[in-house]
Amino acid sequence: MSRTRTPVVADWFAGEGDNFRLLGTRCSECACVFFPREDGFCRNPGCSGGDLDEVPLSRRGRVWSYTDSRYRPPAPYVSDPELTWRPYTLIAVELEAERMVVLGQSVPGVTVADLEVGMEVEVVPGVLNEDAETTWTTWYWRPVGVSA
Repeated sequence: MSRTRTPVVADWFAGEGDNFRLLGTRCSECACVFFPREDGFCRNPGCSGGDLDEVPLSRRGRVWSYTDSRYRPPAPYVSDPELTWRPYTLIAVELEAERMVVLGQSVPGVTVADLEVGMEVEVVPGVLNEDAETTWTTWYWRPVGVSA
């Protein structure tokens, strides 16, 4: 039986391989870009608003900060309570063109020992969890030049 691939958060990312992108929105009036996306109004307090258009964000950026998570987070994060908890690495990335910082997990196997501030990383598709019917997809940050 094949599983349905379902994004953990709808409309935050799309595509596969080199076409995989985080999706934001851009205000047509002031050109501010938002992630997570904003569909209701421009968040810029100096803007009277405008239409918000979906835009793909930069695939690459630079590590702004990073840490490891050494606790089992609460829902909606999914982890098997029967399994031993394993820390994972979080990376804050300043996107290349937008110059905004976006947080996300590193690809599995990348630890804080593998990272340094200013290092170039790229966004790649990932899997957060699987059950009998669904593969829950997300995004990961991967150091440029490292295989998935």
